Amino acid sequence: MARLLCIWFGAGLLRPAPGTWGSLIAVAMGVILHRIGHFPLLALATGLVILLGFWAVRVHTAGMDDPDRSEIVVDEVAGQWLALMAPSFGFWHAGLPADSFPYPGWLAAFAFFRLFDIWKPWLVGRADRRHDAAGVMIDDLWAGIFAAIATMATAAIAHGVLM
Repeated sequence: MARLLCIWFGAGLLRPAPGTWGSLIAVAMGVILHRIGHFPLLALATGLVILLGFWAVRVHTAGMDDPDRSEIVVDEVAGQWLALMAPSFGFWHAGLPADSFPYPGWLAAFAFFRLFDIWKPWLVGRADRRHDAAGVMIDDLWAGIFAAIATMATAAIAHGVLM
């Protein structure tokens, strides 16, 4: 079960760039979760995947020299869903219907998450350098938080809030 969660039911086996595939699948699933139960369901699912991800990575990588293997993408799912929570919350807070999740919101969350996950600035890079099971998850959680902030800042600029 831990391996299945780590590779996110096979997404981590897709080539090339399994992290990007994992993120794309996470976006699709996140948009579906938003449409089914709006922000509260996405937030609940995100919390659950974070907890399960820490457990699965720890169990699956026990005894491995390098736990940050490319096929492990549960961390991308958790981080990507954190990034998606920002626009999901915005739409929910604005009272928009659950079946409304316009593409600029999820596209920006995806692009910013991939940027921070690959670039690994500041806390993302620090967590990545831990080289342990927790670091596998933590770097993507930081990338997701940074992506959420960047997504909302971009939305604020686009909608004239910060002008």
